[in-house]
Amino acid sequence: MTTAHSSRLWASIVATAVSAAVLTPSVAQACTRAVYLGAEDTVITARSMDWPSDLGSNLWAFPRGMAREGAAGPSSIRWTSRYGSVVATVYEAATADGMNEKGLVANLLYLSESEYPKPAPGDRRRPLSVALWAQYVLDNFATVTEAVQALEQEPFYVVPVTSPDGHHAGTVHLAISDATGDSGIFEYVAGKLTVHHGRQFQVMTNSPVYDQQLALNAYWAQIGGTTMLPGTNRAADRFARASFYINAIPKTADQVEAIAGVFSVVRNVSVPLGMTTPGQPNISSTIWRTVSDQKHRRYFFESARSPNVFWVDLADIDFSPGQASKTLRLTGKTVYTGNTAMQFQPATPFRFLGARVD
Repeated sequence: MTTAHSSRLWASIVATAVSAAVLTPSVAQACTRAVYLGAEDTVITARSMDWPSDLGSNLWAFPRGMAREGAAGPSSIRWTSRYGSVVATVYEAATADGMNEKGLVANLLYLSESEYPKPAPGDRRRPLSVALWAQYVLDNFATVTEAVQALEQEPFYVVPVTSPDGHHAGTVHLAISDATGDSGIFEYVAGKLTVHHGRQFQVMTNSPVYDQQLALNAYWAQIGGTTMLPGTNRAADRFARASFYINAIPKTADQVEAIAGVFSVVRNVSVPLGMTTPGQPNISSTIWRTVSDQKHRRYFFESARSPNVFWVDLADIDFSPGQASKTLRLTGKTVYTGNTAMQFQPATPFRFLGARVD
Protein backbone atom coordinates (compact mmCIF):
# COMPACT_ATOMS: atom_id res chain seq x y z
CA MET A 1 0.00 0.00 0.00
CA THR A 2 1.41 3.40 -0.98
CA THR A 3 1.83 6.21 1.52
CA ALA A 4 -0.72 8.32 -0.36
CA HIS A 5 -3.21 5.44 -0.46
CA SER A 6 -2.67 4.78 3.26
CA SER A 7 -3.24 8.44 4.10
CA ARG A 8 -6.44 8.55 2.05
CA LEU A 9 -7.69 5.37 3.76
CA TRP A 10 -7.03 6.75 7.23
CA ALA A 11 -8.69 10.03 6.27
CA SER A 12 -11.78 8.19 5.04
CA ILE A 13 -12.03 6.04 8.17
CA VAL A 14 -11.60 8.95 10.54
CA ALA A 15 -13.93 11.24 8.58
CA THR A 16 -16.71 8.66 8.84
CA ALA A 17 -16.17 8.17 12.56
CA VAL A 18 -15.84 11.89 13.27
CA SER A 19 -19.04 12.64 11.37
CA ALA A 20 -20.88 10.08 13.48
CA ALA A 21 -19.40 11.50 16.68
CA VAL A 22 -20.33 15.08 15.79
CA LEU A 23 -23.87 14.21 14.76
CA THR A 24 -24.54 12.10 17.85
CA PRO A 25 -26.63 13.93 20.47
CA SER A 26 -24.93 14.82 23.75
CA VAL A 27 -25.68 12.35 26.50
CA ALA A 28 -25.79 12.69 30.24
CA GLN A 29 -23.83 9.66 31.32
CA ALA A 30 -20.36 10.25 29.89
CA CYS A 31 -18.43 7.46 31.57
CA THR A 32 -15.10 5.79 30.81
CA ARG A 33 -13.87 2.21 31.37
CA ALA A 34 -10.31 0.91 31.00
CA VAL A 35 -8.56 -2.42 31.72
CA TYR A 36 -4.95 -2.52 32.92
CA LEU A 37 -2.89 -5.58 31.95
CA GLY A 38 0.10 -5.68 34.29
CA ALA A 39 2.88 -8.10 35.16
CA GLU A 40 2.38 -11.50 36.80
CA ASP A 41 -1.32 -11.78 35.87
CA THR A 42 -2.22 -8.41 37.35
CA VAL A 43 -5.55 -7.30 35.86
CA ILE A 44 -7.37 -4.17 37.05
CA THR A 45 -10.51 -2.58 35.60
CA ALA A 46 -11.39 1.05 36.26
CA ARG A 47 -14.45 3.10 35.41
CA SER A 48 -15.77 6.60 36.03
CA MET A 49 -19.46 7.38 36.56
CA ASP A 50 -20.48 10.77 35.16
CA TRP A 51 -23.98 12.13 35.80
CA PRO A 52 -25.64 15.54 36.22
CA SER A 53 -27.13 14.75 39.63
CA ASP A 54 -26.79 12.48 42.65
CA LEU A 55 -27.54 8.86 41.70
CA GLY A 56 -28.11 7.73 45.28
CA SER A 57 -25.54 4.97 44.77
CA ASN A 58 -24.87 2.37 47.45
CA LEU A 59 -22.80 -0.81 47.50
CA TRP A 60 -24.41 -4.24 47.86
CA ALA A 61 -23.05 -7.73 48.50
CA PHE A 62 -25.21 -10.49 47.04
CA PRO A 63 -24.70 -14.19 47.89
CA ARG A 64 -24.86 -17.21 45.62
CA GLY A 65 -28.22 -18.96 45.27
CA MET A 66 -30.44 -15.89 44.87
CA ALA A 67 -33.57 -16.42 42.80
CA ARG A 68 -33.82 -13.70 40.16
CA GLU A 69 -36.30 -12.64 37.51
CA GLY A 70 -35.88 -10.16 34.70
CA ALA A 71 -38.34 -7.48 35.93
CA ALA A 72 -39.98 -7.26 32.50
CA GLY A 73 -43.36 -8.86 33.02
CA PRO A 74 -44.56 -12.43 33.61
CA SER A 75 -42.53 -13.90 30.75
CA SER A 76 -39.23 -12.50 32.09
CA ILE A 77 -36.13 -14.69 32.10
CA ARG A 78 -35.47 -16.36 35.47
CA TRP A 79 -32.27 -17.67 37.03
CA THR A 80 -30.53 -18.52 40.28
CA SER A 81 -27.23 -16.76 40.94
CA ARG A 82 -24.19 -19.04 40.66
CA TYR A 83 -21.72 -16.48 42.01
CA GLY A 84 -21.73 -13.87 44.74
CA SER A 85 -20.95 -10.27 43.82
CA VAL A 86 -20.33 -6.77 45.12
CA VAL A 87 -22.06 -4.08 43.07
CA ALA A 88 -22.67 -0.35 42.90
CA THR A 89 -26.25 0.74 42.25
CA VAL A 90 -27.87 3.72 40.59
CA TYR A 91 -31.09 5.07 42.09
CA GLU A 92 -31.21 1.86 44.20
CA ALA A 93 -32.95 0.40 41.16
CA ALA A 94 -30.20 -0.99 38.90
CA THR A 95 -26.72 -2.52 38.98
CA ALA A 96 -24.35 -0.22 37.11
CA ASP A 97 -21.03 -1.71 38.09
CA GLY A 98 -19.54 -4.58 40.08
CA MET A 99 -17.28 -7.61 40.46
CA ASN A 100 -18.16 -11.19 41.32
CA GLU A 101 -16.20 -13.63 43.46
CA LYS A 102 -14.47 -15.09 40.40
CA GLY A 103 -13.06 -11.73 39.37
CA LEU A 104 -15.50 -11.03 36.54
CA VAL A 105 -16.24 -7.29 36.29
CA ALA A 106 -19.26 -5.69 34.61
CA ASN A 107 -19.59 -2.00 33.73
CA LEU A 108 -22.67 -0.34 32.20
CA LEU A 109 -22.01 2.89 30.29
CA TYR A 110 -24.35 5.18 28.40
CA LEU A 111 -24.73 4.80 24.62
CA SER A 112 -27.39 6.98 23.04
CA GLU A 113 -27.27 4.98 19.79
CA SER A 114 -28.48 1.80 21.50
CA GLU A 115 -31.50 0.27 19.78
CA TYR A 116 -32.83 -2.81 21.51
CA PRO A 117 -34.61 -5.71 19.78
CA LYS A 118 -38.30 -5.66 19.02
CA PRO A 119 -39.31 -9.31 19.37
CA ALA A 120 -41.49 -10.81 16.66
CA PRO A 121 -44.40 -13.17 17.37
CA GLY A 122 -43.03 -16.57 18.35
CA ASP A 123 -39.70 -15.17 19.53
CA ARG A 124 -38.45 -17.59 22.19
CA ARG A 125 -36.17 -15.10 23.90
CA ARG A 126 -37.23 -13.89 27.34
CA PRO A 127 -37.31 -10.19 28.25
CA LEU A 128 -34.80 -8.70 30.70
CA SER A 129 -34.96 -5.17 32.11
CA VAL A 130 -31.79 -3.26 31.27
CA ALA A 131 -31.51 -2.60 35.03
CA LEU A 132 -30.49 -6.27 35.47
CA TRP A 133 -28.22 -6.72 32.45
CA ALA A 134 -24.96 -6.34 34.39
CA GLN A 135 -26.30 -8.32 37.36
CA TYR A 136 -27.28 -11.22 35.08
CA VAL A 137 -23.69 -11.48 33.87
CA LEU A 138 -22.19 -11.24 37.36
CA ASP A 139 -24.61 -13.86 38.68
CA ASN A 140 -24.02 -16.41 35.94
CA PHE A 141 -20.46 -16.32 34.60
CA ALA A 142 -16.88 -16.67 35.81
CA THR A 143 -15.10 -15.68 32.58
CA VAL A 144 -15.66 -13.47 29.56
CA THR A 145 -15.55 -16.48 27.23
CA GLU A 146 -18.38 -18.15 29.15
CA ALA A 147 -20.43 -14.97 29.01
CA VAL A 148 -19.83 -14.35 25.31
CA GLN A 149 -20.70 -17.91 24.35
CA ALA A 150 -23.93 -17.77 26.36
CA LEU A 151 -25.06 -14.26 25.42
CA GLU A 152 -24.39 -14.75 21.71
CA GLN A 153 -27.15 -17.38 21.88
CA GLU A 154 -29.45 -14.56 23.04
CA PRO A 155 -31.43 -16.28 25.80
CA PHE A 156 -33.05 -12.89 26.49
CA TYR A 157 -33.65 -9.54 24.85
CA VAL A 158 -32.93 -6.34 26.74
CA VAL A 159 -35.85 -3.99 27.42
CA PRO A 160 -34.94 -0.32 28.04
CA VAL A 161 -36.31 1.73 30.90
CA THR A 162 -36.40 5.42 31.74
CA SER A 163 -34.48 6.50 34.83
CA PRO A 164 -36.59 7.03 37.97
CA ASP A 165 -36.11 10.81 37.66
CA GLY A 166 -37.89 10.57 34.29
CA HIS A 167 -35.21 12.48 32.40
CA HIS A 168 -32.83 9.87 30.98
CA ALA A 169 -33.44 6.94 28.63
CA GLY A 170 -31.83 3.67 29.69
CA THR A 171 -29.74 3.31 26.56
CA VAL A 172 -26.50 1.63 27.60
CA HIS A 173 -23.84 -0.77 26.44
CA LEU A 174 -22.05 -3.34 28.58
CA ALA A 175 -18.33 -4.00 29.09
CA ILE A 176 -17.04 -7.05 30.96
CA SER A 177 -13.54 -8.24 31.86
CA ASP A 178 -12.18 -11.21 33.79
CA ALA A 179 -9.17 -12.17 35.86
CA THR A 180 -7.25 -13.31 32.74
CA GLY A 181 -7.52 -9.84 31.16
CA ASP A 182 -10.06 -10.91 28.56
CA SER A 183 -12.74 -8.37 27.62
CA GLY A 184 -16.15 -8.36 26.00
CA ILE A 185 -18.14 -5.38 24.71
CA PHE A 186 -21.88 -5.81 24.10
CA GLU A 187 -23.95 -3.28 22.15
CA TYR A 188 -27.37 -3.35 20.56
CA VAL A 189 -27.06 -1.51 17.24
CA ALA A 190 -30.13 -1.24 15.00
CA GLY A 191 -31.80 -3.91 17.12
CA LYS A 192 -29.00 -6.43 16.71
CA LEU A 193 -26.52 -7.63 19.33
CA THR A 194 -22.92 -6.76 18.45
CA VAL A 195 -20.06 -8.35 20.41
CA HIS A 196 -16.37 -7.48 20.50
CA HIS A 197 -14.35 -10.16 22.31
CA GLY A 198 -10.64 -10.10 23.11
CA ARG A 199 -7.91 -8.69 25.35
CA GLN A 200 -7.37 -5.82 22.92
CA PHE A 201 -10.73 -4.22 23.78
CA GLN A 202 -9.46 -2.56 26.94
CA VAL A 203 -11.30 0.75 26.72
CA MET A 204 -14.92 1.82 26.32
CA THR A 205 -16.55 5.23 26.60
CA ASN A 206 -19.81 6.38 25.00
CA SER A 207 -20.82 7.58 21.54
CA PRO A 208 -20.30 6.77 18.73
CA VAL A 209 -20.79 3.00 18.51
CA TYR A 210 -17.76 0.85 19.26
CA ASP A 211 -16.61 0.17 15.70
CA GLN A 212 -16.39 3.90 15.07
CA GLN A 213 -14.65 4.52 18.39
CA LEU A 214 -11.99 2.01 17.37
CA ALA A 215 -11.48 3.84 14.07
CA LEU A 216 -11.06 7.17 15.85
CA ASN A 217 -8.64 5.65 18.34
CA ALA A 218 -6.58 4.08 15.54
CA TYR A 219 -6.03 7.57 14.14
CA TRP A 220 -4.71 8.86 17.48
CA ALA A 221 -2.59 5.75 17.97
CA GLN A 222 -0.90 6.45 14.61
CA ILE A 223 -0.05 9.98 15.77
CA GLY A 224 1.31 8.72 19.10
CA GLY A 225 0.28 9.76 22.58
CA THR A 226 3.61 11.38 23.38
CA THR A 227 3.13 13.66 20.38
CA MET A 228 -0.43 14.81 20.93
CA LEU A 229 -3.63 13.62 22.60
CA PRO A 230 -7.13 15.15 22.40
CA GLY A 231 -8.03 16.88 25.63
CA THR A 232 -11.76 17.57 25.71
CA ASN A 233 -14.47 15.80 27.72
CA ARG A 234 -16.00 14.26 24.59
CA ALA A 235 -16.28 10.47 24.59
CA ALA A 236 -13.95 9.97 21.61
CA ASP A 237 -11.27 12.12 23.24
CA ARG A 238 -11.54 10.29 26.55
CA PHE A 239 -11.29 6.99 24.66
CA ALA A 240 -8.01 8.09 23.05
CA ARG A 241 -6.49 9.29 26.32
CA ALA A 242 -7.55 6.21 28.29
CA SER A 243 -6.24 3.90 25.56
CA PHE A 244 -2.86 5.57 25.56
CA TYR A 245 -2.37 6.02 29.30
CA ILE A 246 -3.61 2.59 30.42
CA ASN A 247 -0.82 1.05 28.35
CA ALA A 248 1.77 3.77 28.99
CA ILE A 249 1.91 3.42 32.77
CA PRO A 250 4.41 0.83 34.11
CA LYS A 251 3.39 -2.82 33.86
CA THR A 252 3.97 -3.82 37.46
CA ALA A 253 2.91 -6.65 39.78
CA ASP A 254 3.17 -4.37 42.81
CA GLN A 255 -0.44 -4.03 43.94
CA VAL A 256 -0.08 -0.59 45.50
CA GLU A 257 1.71 0.85 42.46
CA ALA A 258 -0.68 -0.78 40.01
CA ILE A 259 -3.81 0.48 41.80
CA ALA A 260 -2.32 3.97 42.10
CA GLY A 261 -1.44 3.98 38.40
CA VAL A 262 -4.89 2.87 37.32
CA PHE A 263 -6.55 5.46 39.54
CA SER A 264 -4.35 8.11 37.92
CA VAL A 265 -5.60 7.05 34.48
CA VAL A 266 -9.31 7.07 35.36
CA ARG A 267 -8.90 10.46 37.07
CA ASN A 268 -7.25 11.78 33.91
CA VAL A 269 -10.39 10.99 31.90
CA SER A 270 -12.81 12.23 34.56
CA VAL A 271 -14.82 15.45 34.33
CA PRO A 272 -14.18 17.93 37.17
CA LEU A 273 -16.98 18.27 39.70
CA GLY A 274 -19.41 21.03 38.77
CA MET A 275 -17.97 21.51 35.29
CA THR A 276 -20.23 22.46 32.38
CA THR A 277 -19.33 22.63 28.70
CA PRO A 278 -20.73 25.47 26.53
CA GLY A 279 -22.88 24.07 23.75
CA GLN A 280 -22.88 20.62 25.36
CA PRO A 281 -25.18 21.01 28.37
CA ASN A 282 -25.37 17.29 29.03
CA ILE A 283 -21.65 16.68 29.59
CA SER A 284 -21.63 15.79 33.26
CA SER A 285 -19.28 15.74 36.20
CA THR A 286 -17.66 12.54 37.42
CA ILE A 287 -19.44 11.68 40.66
CA TRP A 288 -17.67 8.41 41.50
CA ARG A 289 -15.01 6.00 40.29
CA THR A 290 -14.38 2.30 40.86
CA VAL A 291 -11.21 0.25 40.44
CA SER A 292 -11.51 -3.54 40.50
CA ASP A 293 -8.39 -5.56 41.31
CA GLN A 294 -9.31 -8.86 39.68
CA LYS A 295 -6.21 -10.72 40.84
CA HIS A 296 -6.70 -9.97 44.53
CA ARG A 297 -10.53 -9.60 44.37
CA ARG A 298 -10.63 -6.09 45.82
CA TYR A 299 -13.22 -3.55 44.75
CA PHE A 300 -12.14 0.08 45.30
CA PHE A 301 -14.59 2.98 45.41
CA GLU A 302 -13.94 6.72 45.27
CA SER A 303 -16.61 9.40 45.55
CA ALA A 304 -15.79 12.80 44.10
CA ARG A 305 -17.16 14.29 47.33
CA SER A 306 -15.26 12.09 49.78
CA PRO A 307 -11.70 12.59 51.07
CA ASN A 308 -10.93 8.85 51.04
CA VAL A 309 -10.66 5.90 48.71
CA PHE A 310 -11.95 2.73 50.38
CA TRP A 311 -12.27 -0.86 49.23
CA VAL A 312 -14.09 -4.14 49.74
CA ASP A 313 -12.03 -7.30 50.08
CA LEU A 314 -14.32 -9.93 48.58
CA ALA A 315 -12.45 -12.68 50.48
CA ASP A 316 -13.91 -11.22 53.69
CA ILE A 317 -17.53 -11.60 52.57
CA ASP A 318 -19.44 -14.85 52.97
CA PHE A 319 -21.20 -15.46 49.65
CA SER A 320 -22.60 -18.86 50.68
CA PRO A 321 -26.18 -19.65 49.64
CA GLY A 322 -28.62 -18.64 52.34
CA GLN A 323 -26.54 -15.70 53.54
CA ALA A 324 -28.33 -12.36 53.76
CA SER A 325 -27.87 -9.67 51.15
CA LYS A 326 -25.89 -6.82 52.67
CA THR A 327 -25.40 -3.16 51.90
CA LEU A 328 -22.88 -0.41 52.59
CA ARG A 329 -24.76 2.87 52.61
CA LEU A 330 -23.01 5.66 50.75
CA THR A 331 -25.97 8.03 50.73
CA GLY A 332 -25.37 9.19 54.30
CA LYS A 333 -22.46 11.30 55.49
CA THR A 334 -20.30 8.42 56.70
CA VAL A 335 -16.70 8.62 55.51
CA TYR A 336 -15.15 5.20 54.94
CA THR A 337 -11.54 4.18 54.85
CA GLY A 338 -9.62 0.94 54.32
CA ASN A 339 -11.33 -2.43 53.89
CA THR A 340 -15.07 -1.99 54.52
CA ALA A 341 -16.16 -5.63 54.02
CA MET A 342 -17.09 -6.04 57.68
CA GLN A 343 -19.17 -2.85 57.68
CA PHE A 344 -21.81 -4.16 55.28
CA GLN A 345 -25.16 -4.60 57.03
CA PRO A 346 -27.91 -7.16 56.26
CA ALA A 347 -30.74 -5.61 54.26
CA THR A 348 -33.67 -6.56 52.07
CA PRO A 349 -32.47 -6.37 48.45
CA PHE A 350 -33.61 -3.36 46.46
CA ARG A 351 -36.17 -3.84 43.69
CA PHE A 352 -34.76 -3.61 40.18
CA LEU A 353 -36.46 -1.06 37.95
CA GLY A 354 -39.14 -2.84 35.97
CA ALA A 355 -39.43 -2.60 32.20
CA ARG A 356 -42.59 -2.50 30.16
CA VAL A 357 -42.98 -5.06 27.38
CA ASP A 358 -45.39 -3.92 24.66
